[in-house]
Parts: sequence; C-alpha cells; structure tokens
Amino acid sequence: MFTRKKALKIGAVIGTAGLAFSLASCASDGGAGDGGENDGAEDMGAITLGFIPSWTDGLSTAYLLENQLGKLGYTVEMEELTEAGPLYAGLAGGDVDMYPSAWPEVTHADYMDEFGDEIEDLGSYYDNAKLTITVPEYVDVDSIEDLAGRGEDFDGRIVGIEPGAGLTGAAESMIPEYGLEDEFSLETSSTAAMLAELEGAIENEEDIVVTLWRPFWPYGELDLKDLEDPNGAMGEPEALHFLGHTGFSDEFPEAADYIAGIQLDDVAYGALESSVQQASEDGEDAIRDAVDTWVSENGDAYETLITE
Repeated sequence: MFTRKKALKIGAVIGTAGLAFSLASCASDGGAGDGGENDGAEDMGAITLGFIPSWTDGLSTAYLLENQLGKLGYTVEMEELTEAGPLYAGLAGGDVDMYPSAWPEVTHADYMDEFGDEIEDLGSYYDNAKLTITVPEYVDVDSIEDLAGRGEDFDGRIVGIEPGAGLTGAAESMIPEYGLEDEFSLETSSTAAMLAELEGAIENEEDIVVTLWRPFWPYGELDLKDLEDPNGAMGEPEALHFLGHTGFSDEFPEAADYIAGIQLDDVAYGALESSVQQASEDGEDAIRDAVDTWVSENGDAYETLITE
C-alpha cells in the first residue's frame, strides 16, 4: 500500500543546481511485488528507486526490481519524479538510491557530465535504445529531410514531450540541422499529452510528427514509421543502464550482483513494458500483478531472474 513518504532532501540539491522540478512523492514498502511484505526473507535494508512514471521503460524496470529485490529481502521504496534533472540530482545527492532505466550514453549525457562523479553505473540491461522522429504509417514522408517544404501540412509543429527530457534537446538540435527552423517549432508538454495528440491524429488520419524513442510501448500498439535520419541528428543507438548513487554496490552488494545479471532482449522487454503499461491504468496493484505474471511466463528472460 502506498504511503506518503517523508520529504526528501532533493529540494536542497536542486536549489544548488539551479534546476526546477516537480516531485510526486509516492513511497511504497515494496518487496515481493505485493507492496509491503518480503515473504519472510531476511531484511536486507531499504532501496529507493527514483523513476518517471510517464516514461514506461523506467516504470517497467522499477516494478520489476521492486518484485525481484523484494524476493531477495530488500524493502523497496518507489519515488516518482516528473523530470530527469531532479532525478539525476537526487541520485547524486543520495536521496534516491537507484535510477532503474537511465540513458547516460547519449540522451542524458549532459546530466552525466554534471552529476556523473557522484553516480555509480550498475550495468546496462538493454543495448539498442534510440531517439526517433516519428509519423503515422500513412503519412507520405520517409525521412526527416522530407519535412522540408511541408510545414503547413503539419501546422508547423513537431509534438514533443517534457521540456527537460534528453529527447527534447536532441529534437531542438535536429530542427536547424535539417534547415526546418523557418517551418517547424518543437512544442513540449508531457509524454501523456503527446501520446493523446498522436492517437487522436491517427484516429482522424491527420498528418502529425512527434518525438518518440525505442523501446516504447506505442510501437506495439500503433502503426508508426520512424523517419530516416541521414545526418544522425538524433544520435546513435545506446544502452539503457541501471544507475546508483556512489557506493551503492558497497552498501547493497547482493542487489548490485543481482542487477548486473539483468539482460533483456526485444521480445522479453517488449512483453514487460506492454503488460505494465496496460496495467498502469488500473493502479499500482495491477502493475504488480502484471509483473508477477510476466515473471512466471518469462522464467528464462535472464539468468538471475527469481521466479519464486
């Protein structure tokens, strides 16, 4: 059961860093996927996972780790944030123990430059993540270059996500790289708002161009087409990492050893994210049930997976 957690010290960290943030503090005594009990396992201590719930890669891996670390005997506390900057600052300051799905190589490289000295890389779990500029399959453009001269067809808009996202920075750089600045502007809001616009446009078969990323559940639900990026403006594919505060592996050695063994392929990862996303509409308990089901049906997803 989710309870209100004592306020973090992140505010002080963010103030020092000059970052604006919005923190939704929703802590749970996780463990064993039931939100409270460790099923009699030895008490190994408490680990706080910081994640952005609208980014379903982190939502999925956070609840997977809650399930698995709970079985090892840890109490898992779930800390929801709304922007990447405060999450990295909280991680570096030790107010969050782990970021369970980070993009440190390319997308979040600026945050790593700022906070990386106080962050421990616990390993990567997926190695083909990438940022994309995407349209519905029916739209008659195939490359970002093809957007030139087509601004009116898209109302001069590229629909983006949160302003502080690494994807947003890449898209902002992409626009002048392809000479689109006189025709297009990037409109930021939130991941949920972008998806609502995308789904509405598809329902009415309207032209729309959005910022997306892979892996992400809409690719399994909607007919989408990533635009070719011949100039490489959106960056190279990268790995998704588990990050901890400095000293995490010394403080939680069993957890660090377990986490280092997680490797997900496209099939296993896609099934996890899709099931969590669908369950998220019904709340945390539904997500936990979805993760329980995924674990029972994907016992060979990776070597360290604990199925019982």
